[in-house]
Amino acid sequence: MGRSGQIMATSDTGDIGHPWVVTAERAGRSMRVSLYRPGDDVELEGDVIGEISGNPREMGRQLRVFLEELDLNDAS
Repeated sequence: MGRSGQIMATSDTGDIGHPWVVTAERAGRSMRVSLYRPGDDVELEGDVIGEISGNPREMGRQLRVFLEELDLNDAS
């Protein structure tokens, strides 16, 4: 979803149109993982929270870990 070469995940905040957004976007041989707070413009650069690399299965595992460890209640 999103721009070409980008993966996007959203989490509802209860405020329509203002979700938490996490993206993974190509950055050379790896992907840069960014967090967007409710109301942030996802067309601009978000807060980089990490990088994933390796084969697709390993990248999926790494991304899952980022998502599981992300505490959106404490990310403000």
